[in-house]
Amino acid sequence: MAKLTSLTPRLQPLRSKLSSVPVTRQDRDRARDQQPWRRWYKTTRWQKLRMDVLLRDLFTCQWPGCGRIEADTSQLVADHKTPHRGDADLFWDDRNLWCLCKRCHDSAKAREENRRGE
Repeated sequence: MAKLTSLTPRLQPLRSKLSSVPVTRQDRDRARDQQPWRRWYKTTRWQKLRMDVLLRDLFTCQWPGCGRIEADTSQLVADHKTPHRGDADLFWDDRNLWCLCKRCHDSAKAREENRRGE
């Protein structure tokens, strides 16, 4: 019986291309979501504070020139006027929060923050 010999590999090992992959917006969002303060939004304390802010502002968008009154609270955002960047005191301060309709929060406020580089 003939002896089996091992075959020499013909394929070169693949080099990782991960170092050349650009960082996408989704990657940045995923990294942001892993920040410890993101969990604060899931707490009962935040839900109560959010509702207190919406009630205080009478379910009315506080963005200058909007004034939209919205009964559907899923269309309202308790937004931080000054970005907290993980600062617990600034995050939980109700004087730093205002009621915005989702449209203003996602468009006008986002444009303003992008201009400021936040």
